[in-house]
Amino acid sequence: MGSNRQIECIFFSEFHPTLGPKITYQVPEEYISRELFDTVQVYIITKPELQNKLITVTAMDKKLIGCPVCIEHKKYSRNALLFNLGLVCDSRTKTCALEPIVKKLSGYLTTLELESGFISNEESKQKLLPIMSTLLEELNATGACTLPIDESNTIHLKLIEQRKDPMIVQEYDVPVFTQNKDHFIKSQWDLTTQQILPYIDGYRHIQKISAEADVELNLVRIAIQNLLYYDVVTLVSIFQYSNVYCTTPKVQSLIDDKSIQEECLHYINKPGQRASLRDVFQLYCGLTPGTTVRDLCSRYSQQLQKVDERKLIQFGLMKGLIRRLQKYPVKVVRDERSRPPRLYTGCHSYDEICCKTGMSYKELDERLENDPNIIICWK
Repeated sequence: MGSNRQIECIFFSEFHPTLGPKITYQVPEEYISRELFDTVQVYIITKPELQNKLITVTAMDKKLIGCPVCIEHKKYSRNALLFNLGLVCDSRTKTCALEPIVKKLSGYLTTLELESGFISNEESKQKLLPIMSTLLEELNATGACTLPIDESNTIHLKLIEQRKDPMIVQEYDVPVFTQNKDHFIKSQWDLTTQQILPYIDGYRHIQKISAEADVELNLVRIAIQNLLYYDVVTLVSIFQYSNVYCTTPKVQSLIDDKSIQEECLHYINKPGQRASLRDVFQLYCGLTPGTTVRDLCSRYSQQLQKVDERKLIQFGLMKGLIRRLQKYPVKVVRDERSRPPRLYTGCHSYDEICCKTGMSYKELDERLENDPNIIICWK
């Protein structure tokens, strides 16, 4: 998080028997104005239906996040203890990462109160002020905080990095591990993920994994989507020797970046072999429109003696050094012979059509070559 002060204020509010809802502590002091608190207090100390629920409210250019707590017991005035420890941010701040922090703090304070009367005892409650100061400083500075409360209680908090939603997984996508598969801890994942793991090899597509693992296709897609979210896998296209690829501007990183060089050579070498960077770069540059992988293997057989061509393509796709040129059939004249017509719109690749129809690339090629109403677009 660095210098970005995402959290502007931390407050502790409670219900006073005679004064009603009030802010007992806030860091910095007097950050929340009386006017702001009066506006939002019904969401800070709430009615029963909103208690123990995460609440985010925006008012007067500020966003307040809290989780109001109610502990019922006859030892408390009015038979209940109501409090809320919350955060204040600018109204434009994305607060998804902060919400679990607020929920966790609420749980910690509830436990401390039930175990030792931490909140209801005025002496121990005063410890909240230095705790809140440390929380504000450390969460803003490093995104993490460890707070010893007493001999037997310590609070551990960490802001979880918010990730972008992963791309939609299609049945013709091929999942590839982004890290060493041996380091993958199988038991951390759900049963569906555990069942399909042995079939993720960088070459089987989603539909094939579904069939071979005997897991319903949509469940496989959801499991892979989850692995994508956590950067455990990435997606590449189906490998075939008839595929055509071309380089992207990122191929220059193979010359400029030593870490990419080492990672590439380690990844694409055949067992017991060590290819030269010059040969690998030449192989990537040999991928041009109109040149299939089969053509590449024929032209550069000497350079490929030490290189696994399948892993060469796989690494290039994973790092964006190359991209696949896909074939998209377009039906230009309405004709019932052009089956299935709904897939010949220029929006569906060979990969997708073959997966949906069960045809091989060769069968699809032969069918479309003999159809005068179909043209093939590359993109």
